[in-house]
Amino acid sequence: MYPILRRLLLLLVITAAAGWASGAGDRFSVRDYGASGDGRTLDTPAINAAIEAADQAGGGTVVLPAGDYLCYSIRLRSRITLHLSAGATLIAAEPPPAGQPGGYDAPEANAWNEYQDFGHSHFRNSLIWGEDLVDLAITGPGRIYGRGLSRGNGRRTALAVGELLPLVPGEELPDVLKAEGPFEPAPRPDLVPGPFNYPNARDALPAGVANKAIALKNCRNVTFRDFSVLHGGHFAILATGVDNLAIDNLLIDTNRDGMDIDACSNVRITNTSVNTPWDDGICLKASHALGQARVLENVTISNCFVSGYDEGTLLDGTRTRRTQRFGGVMGRIKLGTEAGGGFRNITISNCVFDYSRGLALEQVDGGVLEDITISNITMRDVQNAPVFIRLGARLRRPATTEPGTVRRILIDNLVAHNVAPHHGLFIAGLPGHPVEDVVFANIQIHYAGGGTAEQAARELPELPKAYPDPDVFGELPSWGLFARHVKNLTLRGVELRVVTPDARPAMHVEDAQGARFTDTVISGADREARWVLRDVTGLHVRDVTGLADTTR
Repeated sequence: MYPILRRLLLLLVITAAAGWASGAGDRFSVRDYGASGDGRTLDTPAINAAIEAADQAGGGTVVLPAGDYLCYSIRLRSRITLHLSAGATLIAAEPPPAGQPGGYDAPEANAWNEYQDFGHSHFRNSLIWGEDLVDLAITGPGRIYGRGLSRGNGRRTALAVGELLPLVPGEELPDVLKAEGPFEPAPRPDLVPGPFNYPNARDALPAGVANKAIALKNCRNVTFRDFSVLHGGHFAILATGVDNLAIDNLLIDTNRDGMDIDACSNVRITNTSVNTPWDDGICLKASHALGQARVLENVTISNCFVSGYDEGTLLDGTRTRRTQRFGGVMGRIKLGTEAGGGFRNITISNCVFDYSRGLALEQVDGGVLEDITISNITMRDVQNAPVFIRLGARLRRPATTEPGTVRRILIDNLVAHNVAPHHGLFIAGLPGHPVEDVVFANIQIHYAGGGTAEQAARELPELPKAYPDPDVFGELPSWGLFARHVKNLTLRGVELRVVTPDARPAMHVEDAQGARFTDTVISGADREARWVLRDVTGLHVRDVTGLADTTR
């Protein structure tokens, strides 16, 4: 090698090493900006200073080396990667006592906060937040521990977290977190609830208190990869109006929603595990938080796992199941409930549900829900309907008077075992507003069974304005399928079984146009009348247990 080339190479190596040591160049260690990483000192100023330095340099990677970083709000910037190294834990600090200044950034004003809850309407009251940013990433393999975050009602979590959450080694849990009684909201005359009871004092939180681990608003080209989140508050991840979002290889174990992807487009969620016993795991929404009806579209969810184990026990590998709640634990994949902007062009594939609720596809706010494919799904110990499709008329969107549309949904290759007895496959449209073009193909479901003749005699209420969840309707009068107000419903290659004999009919289909049932097997019921068909036209039946082949 020529001597001049050797000297140039040596100069480049020395320059790179000097840049790393000083925080210059494209990598910025928070230690160089004063972070202690001892888990007791507030490191917020140092981390935000490192982010600002990277921003001033035109972008770069802000690195948290191994350590425990106690923080309030971290403010992201464009063209920044926040990297949590192996052994690094970013800890949400406890908010200051009520009435004292400091703590997390205050929630910003939102003129549209009457159409969704406080958590969806505000972003800056978070451990990590960003707004109007581009080319942003948070990477691991470190951890975000939202110890001091609120779950949405009260200054801190209402759970006895000391019993479930691991502490920083050698740390004592603050007394205020060990047990907290029922939350009693302070009077808030400044809050005037709208027609949907938002905002309200019980939902709102004061300045200094945070309820989200990560919140992004109106951002573009965002990547989250390879880190874990424990105890993420109301939302471990809230992304609203984010385009080109990639979420890969995360492990989220939290006390409310895992991730809410709201009014976004071009989203890829892959190889991610979410444990959420008290709320939804992976949730797609289309709220009015941005002041417009913005559709959520072009989304893929693949190779993911959702569950409702006790919080913290997915991360520690014990996967315990002590948590109890009405309707069973949650942890599901859901579209809704906020849905005014609508959903379209979404695919969910190769996902596993364990000890959780099933899939929920809900349009109740006047938008569309269309062009959805779901394939290669397995479920065990399902807490309610394995698939729930709902078109309702809550209409929580400005100037909306008519229900939306739900159409063109294909669910293929789904296996579910030990489904709770209250709900089977459940499709509910509205009179004059049917759910259209739903296909169930290659489905095998094993139900717990045990339903009674009294349940079989129930007339299910319509409940057009009710919160959309199977539990709102009570026990269904059929154990395998209940479909009402549907058009062009297809069952093909479906097998439904009950383990314990069930006195209800297997199938209840009502107000259906163009129903097509082929190669469908039903077994285990103790009633001869396995089907209830009411006001069904355009019926085609071929090779179906309990029905004669017919076309009429």
